[in-house]
Amino acid sequence: QVQLVESGGGLVQAGGSLRLSCVASESIYTFNVASWYRQAPGQQREWVATSLLAGASNYAESVKGRFGISRDNAENIVYLSMNNLKPEDTGVYYCKGSIRRRSSSRLQEYWGQGTQVTVSS
Repeated sequence: QVQLVESGGGLVQAGGSLRLSCVASESIYTFNVASWYRQAPGQQREWVATSLLAGASNYAESVKGRFGISRDNAENIVYLSMNNLKPEDTGVYYCKGSIRRRSSSRLQEYWGQGTQVTVSS
């Protein structure tokens, strides 16, 4: 069973940048659609960005122009590059991926454990 492992969170000042990573546990797995969500303290989890096939992507209005979602398929990794960070970007960021074996077309959806992002002013 695949496991998604997130990393790259931390503390950064407003205006700074971070890059989050989401790695499938084994190289035999690859991402189909992948998304990032975040949850601020006391708030509902909200959608941030989605990476579709053929290089397409969608972003929440609150992060559009500042965040970029991308893939490293050779290492089965999905990234979230975050630029010009704001205090309101603070929260736990979660990766959600539709995952398949490279030899299969069957997809299963998984969530990562989350990584904390804190933006100070």
